[in-house]
Amino acid sequence: MNFIIRSAQLADAPRLSAFAALTFGETFAGDNTPEDMARYLGETFAAERQAAEIADPTGAVLLAVAADRDGRVADEFLAYAHLVAFPAPATVGGDRPIELRRFYVARAWQGRGVAGALMDAVLDAARERTAEVLWLGVWERNARALAFYRRHGFRRVGEHVFVLGDDRQTDWILARDIA
Repeated sequence: MNFIIRSAQLADAPRLSAFAALTFGETFAGDNTPEDMARYLGETFAAERQAAEIADPTGAVLLAVAADRDGRVADEFLAYAHLVAFPAPATVGGDRPIELRRFYVARAWQGRGVAGALMDAVLDAARERTAEVLWLGVWERNARALAFYRRHGFRRVGEHVFVLGDDRQTDWILARDIA
C-alpha cells in the first residue's frame, strides 16, 4: 500500500477526531492514567475542534492517506500533522515562527516512510506561510519522537509545561530553521 499527503477538508473532521484520539492514545495511554487520558482526549480531539482547526486559514492540517499503486486513495488515515500560527516562546527566536502542534503516525505505519514524507510536507506548508522557524513541544520522555525530530534538524531550545488532564508534564521545546 502506498500513500499520499493532502490537506484536510472539513468533511474529514469527524474521522480525524477519531484518528487523532487513537494515535494519541497509542502513544501516551501507557504512561498516563485513564482519567487524565479521557479528559484530554475529550477536550482536544472533538470533531468540532478538528473542524475549526481545519478551517483556520493561518494554519494547516495535513493527512497521510493510504493509496493503491495507481494512486487511487483508500479510506484510511495513516498520519496527520497540524501547523498553527501561534506565538512562539522567547527561546525559539528567529523571525516568523510557526508551531507544529501535532504530528502523529498510526503505530502500524511507523517505520515505513510516512513520517519523513509528512515532515517534508510540513516544511513545505510552513514555507508557503512564509515562516522561517518551525517549533514544537515534545514530551521529554518520548524518546522515539525526540530521535525523529533530531534527525530532521530540530534542536532543543527550552521547555514548558504541558497539562494532560490533571498531570503537569515537561515538554522540551524544539526548533529548526526552515529557510
